[in-house]
Amino acid sequence: MVKDYIQSNKDRFLSELFDWLRIPSVSADSRYKGDVRKAAEFLKNKLSEAGVDRVELSETKGHPIVYAEKIIDPSLPTVLVYGHYDVQPADPLNLWTSPPFEPVINDEKIYARGACDDKGQVYMHVKAFEVMMKHNNLPCNIKFMVEGEEEVGSDNLGTFVKENKERLKADIILISDTALISLEHPSITTGLRGLSYMEVEVTGPNRDLHSGVYGGAVANPINVLCNMIASLHDENGKVTIPGFYDKVAELSAKEREALNRAPFDLNDYKKDLGIDEIKGEKGYSTVERTGIRPTLDVNGIWGGYTGEGAKTVLPSKAHAKISMRLVPNQVSAEITELFTKHFKAIAPSYVKVKVIAHHGGEPAVTSTESPAYQAASRAFQKVWGKTPIPTRDGGSIPIVALFKKELGLETVLMGFGLDSDAIHSPNEHYGVKNFMLGVETIVAFYEQYAQK
Repeated sequence: MVKDYIQSNKDRFLSELFDWLRIPSVSADSRYKGDVRKAAEFLKNKLSEAGVDRVELSETKGHPIVYAEKIIDPSLPTVLVYGHYDVQPADPLNLWTSPPFEPVINDEKIYARGACDDKGQVYMHVKAFEVMMKHNNLPCNIKFMVEGEEEVGSDNLGTFVKENKERLKADIILISDTALISLEHPSITTGLRGLSYMEVEVTGPNRDLHSGVYGGAVANPINVLCNMIASLHDENGKVTIPGFYDKVAELSAKEREALNRAPFDLNDYKKDLGIDEIKGEKGYSTVERTGIRPTLDVNGIWGGYTGEGAKTVLPSKAHAKISMRLVPNQVSAEITELFTKHFKAIAPSYVKVKVIAHHGGEPAVTSTESPAYQAASRAFQKVWGKTPIPTRDGGSIPIVALFKKELGLETVLMGFGLDSDAIHSPNEHYGVKNFMLGVETIVAFYEQYAQK
């Protein structure tokens, strides 16, 4: 009955999602502030239509948080659903095969910014709630908290959580913002890396100079910045910042062996990425490098003249954005401080360096023994016919650690995306099958969790 309803309403579900995806809710760009609010209002209206008791836009110093709840019986378990309606910038636009905010289906995949991260996955929860309400079989209380600043660090969500602990009381957090191993190998994420996101500026002369007149006599900030960045890794792929690994939680040989049992085809991995060889920290597999090891990567670098044609300039400034993914026991504020101190220390005397900390978040590991995880596992067994594999995700959802600290709640990371969905990249997409199975599996989760 539930499955029939989901299938018979497939076109409507997707049409509604498309309307939401058309709203360019880019939180990082102030030009889209009105659109971010519009996306929040869209979700508020859809939750109201689905049957929540109350729904509101909770104002913050930034973008609003959509909060809603349906309390059917205070004695029953309560599930708090978290997600985000903001999306990454769509740049570079010229690399998209279709406009990023005009969703299309191609090869049974929804192509649009936010299709997977995270509007498509949030909307599964809205439709799962609708399904349960239509069939009068909502077995748990449910609360929704969907923010509009996840892609820029969730700065105001922490304040909201601390100020609303009573309202946010629940038994478990449920999040769909992660990926499956594949449709053939369903999985549940049990670990997330933390994040420290930095920006650096290197300044040489007090203005841009003619590279012929001054080249060779004055330090070029871009050259200097490149050398400084190159020095942040050694020949074995390890980060060279003193103290960077001091608190890293090392897995036992048995734990590493279990992690590497997850299905992974290195040739398919390289083929999908269009690369001939992989590269990373020596002594670890690809699965380990992306799941249990900390990293440092340059996310953007610029300076000088980058327009069309040639301009022989020796630039005054060079810039880079650098992110560090962290693992259990590392603390984002401490890593930020270590990076800042080290980057300034390695700067040569002929340039000035500025280091700016943007945002950070803590790593998290969740239990596979909790009643909620076991309910999620049974839900996959029911819908997919397979037991999901526990995995470690390389990405970051800082709110997971915050939920544990402030609310004392564990989280179930039941995501339905794929690593190949190109989130944060041009041509982000999300499988129609993933979306539909996600709705059905979420409904099954509530059924199983109510029986804990």
